[in-house]
Amino acid sequence: MKNLLLILTLLVMETNAFAQFSQEPLPYAFDALEPAIDKMTMEIHYGRHHKAYVDNLNKAVAGLPQEKLSLLDLQKSITPETPAAIRNNGGGVWNHTFFFNGMAPNAGGEPKGELGTAIVATWGSFDKFKEEFKKAALGRFGSGWVWLTVANGKLVIQSTPNQDNPLMSVSDVKGTPVLSLDVWEHAYYLKYQNKRADYTDAYWNVVNWDRANQLYKAAK
Repeated sequence: MKNLLLILTLLVMETNAFAQFSQEPLPYAFDALEPAIDKMTMEIHYGRHHKAYVDNLNKAVAGLPQEKLSLLDLQKSITPETPAAIRNNGGGVWNHTFFFNGMAPNAGGEPKGELGTAIVATWGSFDKFKEEFKKAALGRFGSGWVWLTVANGKLVIQSTPNQDNPLMSVSDVKGTPVLSLDVWEHAYYLKYQNKRADYTDAYWNVVNWDRANQLYKAAK
């Protein structure tokens, strides 16, 4: 009996040791973004991939100074010297949370408000903006992300490899993200196979422009 209690105590201690970062709930049901993003992809993407990043991040920071940081501050603290497990898993948690929250059911269409005006002012039209965004998505070799970022007060489209993001000092363009597209194959392969272009086109049907507009105004 004493041995059983000891084992249970150690298991609880181990679980608590890796409890700094948690997985934020999805703001919608797994099937809420269909047909653009299918239910099974969302279940696997959130329930397996995202959860794994959270679990592995907590293991990577256990006992280190990064354990005390917020997830946002952790991104800003990333340098070339940061251990790969913290850089990759920390980015994986933050990037996916940002991406999931940047979509919504019954959303999409064209952006309105200040962001919509800024997009047209920067690229000439919303269609031209989508064309440049798609070019960045298709141009990312391997796995990574595409971002609409506010950098030095201006909107830019950029792509980052692996789980990097514009908040990190290692990013080619450092700034504040407004929206993002996950172009890792696990984000689209079940439905779109190797057709990343079709996946990118479908993304515009679920973009949460209200949230993006709020982020843009705050970033300015």
